[in-house]
Amino acid sequence: MDALPHAPALDTLGLFPLHAVLLPGAALELHVSDLRFLDLVRECGRLGRGFGVCLILDGEGGGAPAVPAAFGTEALVEDFDTAADGALTLHLRGARRFHTRRVRVRDNGLQMAEVDWCERDPVEPLRPEHGLLSTVLERVIEHVGGEHARAEHARFDDAAWVGWRLAELLPLTDLQRQALLQIDDPHERLDQLLTLIPD
Repeated sequence: MDALPHAPALDTLGLFPLHAVLLPGAALELHVSDLRFLDLVRECGRLGRGFGVCLILDGEGGGAPAVPAAFGTEALVEDFDTAADGALTLHLRGARRFHTRRVRVRDNGLQMAEVDWCERDPVEPLRPEHGLLSTVLERVIEHVGGEHARAEHARFDDAAWVGWRLAELLPLTDLQRQALLQIDDPHERLDQLLTLIPD
């Protein structure tokens, strides 16, 4: 009798719930003093991997484990600084999106999630109905400056990149950003952004 095929093993990721949404390609500065999260950062550094950032839906970041959103983004550490009190300032970059299947809590309160990685966004040109969004993004970046001011002009015709940068830079609520994070199709994401931009 043939053995039943095994489902692919889920990847395990330490979670860092926040009152913020980390988007793919976005930068985030994070101050860490909680011992369980310092342990997570050390473990990730030792293993050469990132950790998961999820929006807190209920509870707080410290104390009892918060209830995180099921969709989050892998955070990669680009740089860090250490304060005199031992707290870490991490300079993070959002990488892959993931969907949490199961969560277990370690004795120290750290949440470890079994996750499925979401498909990476395809590189596809903007559709005509989304051309306005590229113009809006250019104007926002001209106003705020920052790292995206150095982006190649071709990026402004990349549907996924335009969507993520607008989600990052527009004054949206965390729940609006979370809803955008959970959309797989970049053109559908842009459709949603059109409804969020005032006339």
